[in-house]
Amino acid sequence: MKLLSNIRLTCAFALLFPCTVLSQKEKPNFLLFLADDCTYRDLGCYGSVDSQTPNIDNFAKEGMRFTNCFQAVAMSSPTRHNLYTGIWPVRSGAYPNHTFANKDVKSIVHHLQPAGYKAALIGKSHILPETVFPFDLYVPSLEDGGGIDYKAVDRFMKECRDSGNPFCLFVCSNEPHSPWTKGNPGMFDKNKITLPPYYVDVPELRSDFICYLAEVNYMDGEFGTVLNILDENKLKDKTAVVFLSEQGNDMPFAKWTCYDAGVHSGCIIRWPGHIKPASESEAIVEYVDIVPTFLDMAGAKPVAKLDGESFLPVLKQEKKEHKQYTFSIQTSRGIYSGGLYYGIRSVADKQYRYIINLTPEATFSCYTVERPFFKKWKEVSEKDEEARKLTTRYQHRPGVEFYDIKNDPNCLHNLADDSKYATEMKRYAKALEAWMIECGDKGQQTELEAWDHMTDDKSGLKDKVQNK
Repeated sequence: MKLLSNIRLTCAFALLFPCTVLSQKEKPNFLLFLADDCTYRDLGCYGSVDSQTPNIDNFAKEGMRFTNCFQAVAMSSPTRHNLYTGIWPVRSGAYPNHTFANKDVKSIVHHLQPAGYKAALIGKSHILPETVFPFDLYVPSLEDGGGIDYKAVDRFMKECRDSGNPFCLFVCSNEPHSPWTKGNPGMFDKNKITLPPYYVDVPELRSDFICYLAEVNYMDGEFGTVLNILDENKLKDKTAVVFLSEQGNDMPFAKWTCYDAGVHSGCIIRWPGHIKPASESEAIVEYVDIVPTFLDMAGAKPVAKLDGESFLPVLKQEKKEHKQYTFSIQTSRGIYSGGLYYGIRSVADKQYRYIINLTPEATFSCYTVERPFFKKWKEVSEKDEEARKLTTRYQHRPGVEFYDIKNDPNCLHNLADDSKYATEMKRYAKALEAWMIECGDKGQQTELEAWDHMTDDKSGLKDKVQNK
């Protein structure tokens, strides 16, 4: 009789609160929108006074905005492999430019399929091989710069909704990756915008920067359109949505570096009924943590070892902290207009960033130094001492760099030679060494093996070396 009473009581409770009971059993959908080469500081909700990102800013009011989200590499291909696998770049094999993962690596598709999920990627891919990323649906960016296929986004959501399958959808923009040809630069006054202090202020740079801001605004519109499609399918309350800005733009001291502007990412997560709107977290989280966090939210188990850690307790405000350190690498062999080698390794917490440049004797090179504004920088630096310091510093760096990022977020003042930081630096060096050993990262030897982990070589250096 007591058991029967409990059953009746449970049924009565379910009738009174049907939404609560169902929501506890229902697996959430996942929608992750990924920008391309967007410096996180160039979003309104991350402090920009010039950028116009109304959709992203409004979205931040509906979810949790992370102020310390980082990625393991400051360029797209290894970042995306890291994001979709939850595996560190060197350990997965996907660490240089235009890379691919080792064939035994498992991705989020493998982890979520046993839980009944359909997985799709719509937009920019930049990942290989297909056996590691066997998405149920892959729709590339539209031809001739058409961008995201919104019809495919709508179809996929409808099909999953109607079939009752939970979904994991990655919508990947091509913006604001250069060349900056989309959006309306006329929205911005190049004479009034505020430039980062690590730029040499020349007209050529200002002209480029407003074109970049216009494309950031265009990307914001893409994100807004995807959110509208989700709303039209009445899936908002059933879907956890993540916005990520990816690495910084390809102007100096951002992309292809381990400075804060290169590996610090915008991250905003909305999950109605689970995440407090307009909340903020200072916890250190990384792209490698996204897969385990999704699995935790879905109540699913990984089918293989993951390097990332779920930060669901942070999202639910059960914990304030997640990780002590964030780690990043940069393999410059194989990047556009790059050199034979220029490996970088870095570790940071909320106070300091420690960087080692594996070959400080080499000159750092990339596509950026070929741009008209950088050539103007060099011209100006012949007469201007500050311009000379910035221009030289971008291409010629010491073996060790150490920054107080809490007070110097732009990484302008290298403290490595200050003896009062010697003890602190040893602690960061030890943490970085331990992480490299964990990943199988052999430093310069790993750099020299980069071409073995690339699908092609956009720098053209591989052919030049082999044909000597």
